[in-house]
Amino acid sequence: MANFDPSWFGYGALLVLLVASLVARVDHVRIGLAIAALLALPVALFGWHGTGYSLLILAILLVNLGLIARLWLNRAKVSFSAEEQALRDRHFDGLGAVAARALIDQGHWISAKRGEVLIRENEAAPCLFYLAEGAAAIRRDGQDVGTVADGTLIGEATVLDGSHATGTVVLTSNARLWFIPAVGLRAWLAARPDVAAALHEGFARALRGKLANANARIADRPPIS
Repeated sequence: MANFDPSWFGYGALLVLLVASLVARVDHVRIGLAIAALLALPVALFGWHGTGYSLLILAILLVNLGLIARLWLNRAKVSFSAEEQALRDRHFDGLGAVAARALIDQGHWISAKRGEVLIRENEAAPCLFYLAEGAAAIRRDGQDVGTVADGTLIGEATVLDGSHATGTVVLTSNARLWFIPAVGLRAWLAARPDVAAALHEGFARALRGKLANANARIADRPPIS
């Protein structure tokens, strides 16, 4: 072992810690800490830091391995109903199973009747809605300007910042909805920046889809004579 330089393991541990500090998901951080501790263990064993240092590194390794195992076990226990899985696949696919389960549990599933107004023009959206089944019209100044149907998020453009909606959304059929109050959603996400970042990506994708559909409808219209 005369040519063995344990400092290289120390450098590797520091590099892993640097990478782990840049990731957002807690389970990835735990994995990074465990790998860093594993790399630092040879430094403790073959270096000159004593038994106390070795025990400390070993404790860090074991604690993080235990926490990783608990996270994975919790994830394995998570389940979704068919409609919850559809919501997750369409709009929350950037979230892990545990985070998606927690977010969905913050909201409520309801059956709503035709004619109910979900969001009013020039008012802040009271909730984020997911239209699992049914259809709704978008109106501006009393005129229909678009429609939304099964699988659509409603209110994602304004619910996170509280800005006013540019149109009224009213159900044109009986519907099945999931919704979460805007105030509660913002408070819940404020404590979970990693979930908020992933949710923003999902909202941006939903908005791009709506824009593409709107452009397609405009392109299909006959020219104004």
